[in-house]
Amino acid sequence: MSRISRISRGIAAAMLAAMAAMPAFAQEGDEDEYQPELPDMSMYKAMLDANRQPGWVQFREFSGKQLIYFTALQTMRCRLSEVRYSVNSEALDKRFPLGPCDPQQPFNIPDSDDPGKFMYIELPPNGAKTLTIQVVWADGSGSEIVTYRPCDNVGESTCARIKKIAKPEHKLSAPTPEGQSR
Repeated sequence: MSRISRISRGIAAAMLAAMAAMPAFAQEGDEDEYQPELPDMSMYKAMLDANRQPGWVQFREFSGKQLIYFTALQTMRCRLSEVRYSVNSEALDKRFPLGPCDPQQPFNIPDSDDPGKFMYIELPPNGAKTLTIQVVWADGSGSEIVTYRPCDNVGESTCARIKKIAKPEHKLSAPTPEGQSR
């Protein structure tokens, strides 16, 4: 089985598991209309974990440019507050924009007049030797920090390899409820 097939199966399995556990709708008041409800945070965290190896980002050399895709993370945007990243360093000094959340279609890629706005960054050819990334969840907790590098000899297809995984120096955590003492 090819690497792409294994990656596709892994992503598909994570998406199916998330969709199967997704509550269909929540009723609000006495209205006949049901309101969409986002899947539980644990589903999103399982999806992030399942996508770590194939890549939270993907590198591609195309048409004289290097594109770095954030597509996998956009499918989780409804439970993310930010995506921190840095190119060729571990500073995490940049933020990638997240599209608006649509609770009726929480895993869809966001629409935009600018096709790259929520999908990729564009660099000169071979501009990124590494990309370090961390996601911050809506509850304020942060993921591990993963450094990816482009795959070797893949032509114009997309690919990423893990170079390093680190725990954050300053662990992000959920906010402390008001009135709770430490």
